[in-house]
Amino acid sequence: MRAIPVASVALLGAAALSACVPAGAVGSNTFGFAVSPATVAPGGEVTLGVGRTAAGCHGRVTVTSPVFDTVTIPRHESSATARVDRDARRGAVYRVTFACRDKTGTADLTIAGGSHHPSDEPWHSKGVHAGGGGSVAGFDLKQIGLGAALVAGAVGAAYHLMRRRSGEDGA
Repeated sequence: MRAIPVASVALLGAAALSACVPAGAVGSNTFGFAVSPATVAPGGEVTLGVGRTAAGCHGRVTVTSPVFDTVTIPRHESSATARVDRDARRGAVYRVTFACRDKTGTADLTIAGGSHHPSDEPWHSKGVHAGGGGSVAGFDLKQIGLGAALVAGAVGAAYHLMRRRSGEDGA
């Protein structure tokens, strides 16, 4: 009978943590518009992609942003590249707009912060180039506090239920 309260607490904790997922991460991009990488240094290149599936766009796609020149992805291609302006503001988030006939979509492009200045020479890695993950944008204290409160609440509820259950057995 102990498995039922433990399973209930585990499911409640998982449901609470899943509520913390940002709405944009749930798959609202139905046409497959994408910017890769999502974070780039000023002067770097990004790949602009479009899904060519049944729900995607089948025509020519025009991609605009204040941080690079307008790019056109031909209808028989699924991607194109753009060079980010060297004077792009570090740490800023720019909106990238994709337009395909009557379908439009947007994606965010973050300009990396820090003191690194890209050179005109190509950079060759000797290993895997891993991304900065969530560390580029900084810490969001509200999200960290909410996550900590949810974890503490789940642990507290599990402890309370276990203590109450063992108290009943001993009486």
